[in-house]
Amino acid sequence: MLHSRTSDRDQETPRRDHPKGHTLSYLRAGLNVLTVDVEDYFHVQAFADQVSPRTWAKYSSRVVQNTHRVLRLLKEHDVQATFFVLGWVADRFPRLVRDILDDGHEIGCHSFFHRLIYELTPDEFREDLLMATKAIGEITGGPVQAYRAPSFSVTNRSLWALDVLIDEGYRYDSSIFPIRHDHYGLPGAERFPHLIERSHGALWEFPPSTIRLGRWNVPVAGGGYLRLYPLRLSLRWMDQLNRVERQPFLCYVHPWELDPEQPRLPGRWKSRWRHYQNLRTTQRKLQAVLSRYRFAPLGDVLKSCGIEKCVSFDEAVAERPLGVSTG
Repeated sequence: MLHSRTSDRDQETPRRDHPKGHTLSYLRAGLNVLTVDVEDYFHVQAFADQVSPRTWAKYSSRVVQNTHRVLRLLKEHDVQATFFVLGWVADRFPRLVRDILDDGHEIGCHSFFHRLIYELTPDEFREDLLMATKAIGEITGGPVQAYRAPSFSVTNRSLWALDVLIDEGYRYDSSIFPIRHDHYGLPGAERFPHLIERSHGALWEFPPSTIRLGRWNVPVAGGGYLRLYPLRLSLRWMDQLNRVERQPFLCYVHPWELDPEQPRLPGRWKSRWRHYQNLRTTQRKLQAVLSRYRFAPLGDVLKSCGIEKCVSFDEAVAERPLGVSTG
């Protein structure tokens, strides 16, 4: 049975406040998971104090061209991923969602208005979730079963959101980041894929990836962290997750991160630094990751491990030599 370790400081928050679950012991064919949060540059939380959803339609959208850039890159590397689509995007650009689906990718939900869950009431969250589910489901023609909260905003203040997701038929989630951060995080939560059991039912959680350095969980393999770290360091830590900890990692990216020419928005220096830092490196780094590791959509990996006989992740990785190129 897999489990995560916590520091003494992590345990200052009682473990009973954290979602409990059973971690996966096996994963199919040593696969990792790649996810794409389909949102535009003006949707991000970094500029939420400057840009209201009421004004989104005034901005020049770049989400279609940027998402197609991601799709071309994945096709070149024969990779299927999970695309967490903002309901607002699905409502305005349904053809984009069909293009993602036609390329064989999984479609998940990333909310409708990209609002932090812990700033909503349960009723407000449910309303937003149902709007997004309807917008996406009408295009895909099937149930939407994967969810990612805006800015990983399922925290100790909003664990009730898991019950809403279960109530509305969601089977797996990727919203709980087991780190300390000024906007999100649940440091004592499980680091690896696990089943969360709640009074309303159960769902699988696949957390964004971390490695353990001393007392701390350090984020790796996604978003601004992929842009910030030197590529060699990111690949070393991903190797560590696969070969040392014998676990899959989850890599995530936003289409706007492959667009260094996007319009610059006003905002606080920290927000601007987080959003614009190293945008010109994203595509090169992502190409190196796609060339080095094997990926599958989140649902494919979790469903196969829950239903079908799976190859041990240890055995699969041992049979597959890792590449040596670091770009």
